[in-house]
Amino acid sequence: MHIANPMYDTVFKYLLEDNALAKLLIGTILQEEILSLEFCPQERTQEIERAGKRGMTVYRMDFAARVRNVEGVERQVLIELQKAKFATDILRFRRYLSGQYRDPDNIRLIERDDGKLAREGIPILTIYFLGHALDHTEAPVVRVRRDCVDLASGQSLERPEPFIESLTHDSYVIQIPKLKDQPRNAIEEMLQLFDQSHRDRDRHYLRIDEADIPPDYRPLLRRLQQAAAEPEIADAMELEDEILEELQDIERQLEAVQARAEAEQARAEAESAEKERLLALLKAAGIDPNPDGPSSDRPLPRKA
Repeated sequence: MHIANPMYDTVFKYLLEDNALAKLLIGTILQEEILSLEFCPQERTQEIERAGKRGMTVYRMDFAARVRNVEGVERQVLIELQKAKFATDILRFRRYLSGQYRDPDNIRLIERDDGKLAREGIPILTIYFLGHALDHTEAPVVRVRRDCVDLASGQSLERPEPFIESLTHDSYVIQIPKLKDQPRNAIEEMLQLFDQSHRDRDRHYLRIDEADIPPDYRPLLRRLQQAAAEPEIADAMELEDEILEELQDIERQLEAVQARAEAEQARAEAESAEKERLLALLKAAGIDPNPDGPSSDRPLPRKA
């Protein structure tokens, strides 16, 4: 089956704009029931404009959700779902995350045990789809979960503390290059839809055998098949390639400028060190390097 590559922003957004499918994908990753899921306002998008060329919109896939875990405990969370093609995207993730913590819309009023109202931050949960591999693990999906314990006894806290919930968060990291041919659980079965080893000659598309996808996740497959037939999505993928190539060119140019600057600094430091060495030799020999007084224009004796 021919499907659009969900590692492209426009395809990723198209997939998750279907609320039922967003619940399916996110709930499978979290291994929790998604009771409600609301896509955050489009104000969270950012337009990239280029002089004399088309622009592209970059979408932040943020959701307000109410989830229920296997113990039946319900909680409200903000889910920040991000996708990265390059390791340098970590700086973008940090900016987005700091924005979430600062956003006044992510504050709620709660009633404390003493009956008084208090303001607290809504817990944040992040999911990262990485198009590159991490350095030290082969695990396709990594769960980062906080462990709140009494340091002396080692016992877990009985109830969540608003202070801790407001300032720390859980996370899921998905390494697309590490997806295995033989999936080991439901999450890895679903994530076959992202496996870049299935890319067609045109990298905008993947070829997936429908029989390899469990029936529960075939609605996601159908949605990506629909995306492959949309001319607007094909055009947006081309545009994303163009902009990424331009950004990579700019990055390479900046690296070259930085390399030249570092080489110039190293040369200047070497000259300064040589000058200090010669002055030290002259002083050790009892020779005044400036017998007529200090002069920045007087040349130093040549090295023997």
